[in-house]
Amino acid sequence: MGEGRSPRDGGSPPRGGVLLRTLAGMPVPFVATPSWLPDVPAEAVAPPERSRRAGGEHPEGASPDGAFRALDSPHSAHAAAPDGIAPVPRALELELLGELAPFASAPDVTDLFVNGERGLWIDRGAGAVHEPAWVADEAGVRALAIRLVARGGRHLDEASPAVDVRLGSGIRVHAVLPPISTAGTLLSVRIPRAAGHSLRGLARLGMLDDVQLARVLHAVAERENLLITGAGGTGKTTLLAALLGAAPPHERIVVIEDVGEAVIAHPHVVSLESRQPNLEGAGRIGLDALVREALRMRPDRLVVGECRGAELRELLSALNTGHDGGAGTMHANSLADVPARLEALGASAGLPVDALARQAVSAFDLVLHLERRGGVRRLASMGRLVLEHDRLGVEAHR
Repeated sequence: MGEGRSPRDGGSPPRGGVLLRTLAGMPVPFVATPSWLPDVPAEAVAPPERSRRAGGEHPEGASPDGAFRALDSPHSAHAAAPDGIAPVPRALELELLGELAPFASAPDVTDLFVNGERGLWIDRGAGAVHEPAWVADEAGVRALAIRLVARGGRHLDEASPAVDVRLGSGIRVHAVLPPISTAGTLLSVRIPRAAGHSLRGLARLGMLDDVQLARVLHAVAERENLLITGAGGTGKTTLLAALLGAAPPHERIVVIEDVGEAVIAHPHVVSLESRQPNLEGAGRIGLDALVREALRMRPDRLVVGECRGAELRELLSALNTGHDGGAGTMHANSLADVPARLEALGASAGLPVDALARQAVSAFDLVLHLERRGGVRRLASMGRLVLEHDRLGVEAHR
């Protein structure tokens, strides 16, 4: 834009701004957009031709007054977009990662880890490997972490030195500042797959054998309640998404997560995400509260992305009151460790051991435990929860 000329005077908008069309001859001020977004062609934001509106036609998904209907959850692989509005390409979403974007572009990348000025590690499915092409000092990593967290709508500073956010439709970013981290600023980035796998697709990749595939397909068809367990990075969310993708298309799936990750190939998925408190400590909405809200949304399948505390109590209550076909995930080191892990979470939620045991046995029909060995994620064992002298136990089976 020429010096001394503003958009109101007919000049070009500055970089990072879009000059909107005039209405009744009066210029409309430009609307600022973040400078880190790539330039958008004018035709991408131009309104539909006047002739279409004059003829009474409206874009699909729009009402006559111009208000669009709500879209599907971004967690649904079948999420539709109104006519003329394309879904955000994966490459454009990755640009949200700034300097990390080039390292996240390969389709096999699942995780990025920045350990201060010590470097970048990339997991392409076989474990994290150091990336020599990445060079950044501590100040640069800290600035990047602050920017990424800000793009997720949160603040990263001394008052909030550890923050978890979601970017776009599912990129998960966790950042930690010193002195909480003794190795400098830490970034952990989880990259969602462009499309979720089906159960048969996971079987082809070696996660399931034929017997296990038949068993889990039967579990979905019979609306059994499932508990998926495993250590971090074993594929719990991937298997959960594939299981939900096998549900009949007429069913309504409500997914509750701390930070949305699941990419579910199903036409009717809605999601709820927890909210952290603001700087004054107010406004927190936990997973336990969201489970109660989800029950008012008439879910055909109720899913909790990861049980860590009080939400376990609410999920058990829901699954024991007629909400079948549900699922939850939980961290555990082995199938044999699942009862102790449930007891620990139940205690944090105020559930006595005997009450937890009875509720869990009644709620979950099948436990699926995942492991990762040699870079291969697989369903290592299946079992069912049982009562053993008023304590929770587990029986393994094929």
